[in-house]
Amino acid sequence: MTSHDRFLGREERHLTVIPPVDDAAVTRDRALIDRLWNIDITRKVTILLALGLIWELGVLSSNVSDQVMPTASATLAAFGEGLASGAIQTAAWNSIKTLLSGYGIGLAVSSVFVSIAVAWRFGTDMLTTLSAMLNPLPAIALLPLAMIWFGLGKGAIIFTLLHSIVWPVSLYAMTGIRGISPTLKMMGRNYGLRGPRFILLILLPAAFPTIISGLRIAWAFAWRTLMAAELVFGGQVSGGGFAGAEAGNSGGLGWYIFRSQMENQTASVFAGLLAIIVIGIFVENVLLRGVERLTVERWGMTRSGS
Repeated sequence: MTSHDRFLGREERHLTVIPPVDDAAVTRDRALIDRLWNIDITRKVTILLALGLIWELGVLSSNVSDQVMPTASATLAAFGEGLASGAIQTAAWNSIKTLLSGYGIGLAVSSVFVSIAVAWRFGTDMLTTLSAMLNPLPAIALLPLAMIWFGLGKGAIIFTLLHSIVWPVSLYAMTGIRGISPTLKMMGRNYGLRGPRFILLILLPAAFPTIISGLRIAWAFAWRTLMAAELVFGGQVSGGGFAGAEAGNSGGLGWYIFRSQMENQTASVFAGLLAIIVIGIFVENVLLRGVERLTVERWGMTRSGS
């Protein structure tokens, strides 16, 4: 500092040179974060992790007994033990086999109802009347009647599942077919399409977005009904009673939950519930969503979700 500067009372200042910001790098990082967040599975996994963290911290902070409410980590540990022993896989496969049997029969019955409804006006009146009578009736309410008719076996469960499947699928399919544009039907007839070819090439593709919605609802109803039915007598589907089911591994996830509750293994109860949730997410977001991508989205009838 010079004498002239000291006389004027000015102090020497040292300037720190800040290196230039790499705008390109910041833009790339931001773009990467945006791309990851725009992935559907990333957002859903983030939500699940947040819920698990809230669950864990909430239980730990409340000092609730593990017999009443286990932590998320204890539930995951019980889930891992169930997977390691094969108990969860066996129970899940038994439930899925029963559900697939009922779902397949339900779709076949729905196809008959819808075909009759499309072909004849009397069929439409019959389907709408039966749906108005039976669709509001909870499927699980038919379980006692099914037990009287079919005994303590899979037949009773499948009969109960049919009630959860037939009416949603039939109603949505008929609604979708009714909503098809008359111009589209006329175009199909002008090309000489009649009978089964007219149904497969015109009616079914045009109504498929609505049919997919019916399949989703029927799956959800049937899955819930199956779990409730197995909770009632899922261990007796082999005809060997509860002990026979445990020895023969014939019970489903509902029976796995009930057995864990009877043994005071609350974490295993939550593990069974977690297995039900995982299967539901897989069917909804992988199987049904995959069918939707391969059909209505490929045909340009709906927009793909972001």
